[in-house]
Amino acid sequence: MDFLKDRRVVLGLGALVAIVLGALIALGIAKGNKGPDVPPPASQGGLIVENGRDDDTKLDAARPIRCFVEGQFVGEITLAECARRNGVATGALDVGVDETGALAASGTTGAIVAPLPPTETAPPVIAQAPPPTSGQAPAPAPTPVADGNACWRYADATWTKLEGMSLNACVQRLYAGQCERPGRATYGRWGQQTLRLVPGKVEISDDNRRFRTLARQDRSCVIEPVG
Repeated sequence: MDFLKDRRVVLGLGALVAIVLGALIALGIAKGNKGPDVPPPASQGGLIVENGRDDDTKLDAARPIRCFVEGQFVGEITLAECARRNGVATGALDVGVDETGALAASGTTGAIVAPLPPTETAPPVIAQAPPPTSGQAPAPAPTPVADGNACWRYADATWTKLEGMSLNACVQRLYAGQCERPGRATYGRWGQQTLRLVPGKVEISDDNRRFRTLARQDRSCVIEPVG
C-alpha cells in the first residue's frame, strides 16, 4: 500500500511539472511570435484603399470600356465598336470617366462622361486684339495673364489651352452667354480642376468624377461671379 501511495505521489508531481513546463513553453512561444514592440502598419500610414484599375487613364483599342449611345449604357465593348454604334469615327468619341469612375465613351457630349484631363503642353491661344479702324494706330497685342492657372476649352473631343487667368475669368471666358440643354454638358479645365456647364449652373471637380456647384446661371445665360 505504501508503494502505491508513493507511486501516486510521484505521478502527481510528474503531472504538475509537465503542466508547469507546458505553460512556460507556451508563454515563451507567445513572446517569440510577438516580435518587436512596433505599431501595426495600418496605424503608421493609414488604411489605403484603391478603387478601379491602374490603367483607367490609358486607352487600348482592344480593351472593353463602358459605352453609351444617346445617353444609354449599352455594355462594355471595344472603342471601335462603341464608335460604330454611335455612328461616328473613333477619334470623335468623347472618352473619359463615367459616374462610377470607370473608363467610358460616348458619341455625344453630356454629363455622363467627363473627358480625360489634357496631357499635351500646347502653347496657349492668346485672345487677339480687334483690328484697328481707319486712321487709328494698331492696338498692342494682348499678353498672357501671368497671375492664374491655365484655362482649357474642350470641344470636338479636343482640348485647347488658353492663357493663364483667374478662376472667375476662366468661367466667364468659357461659358458667358452660353446655356446648356438638359442632358448636355460643356467641359473645361482651370489648372488641375475640371469645369462643367450644365443647365442652370457651372460645376467644378477636383478629381474629374465628383462635381459640386461653383456658380449659378440665370435664364438669360448670365453666370454669377465666382468669388
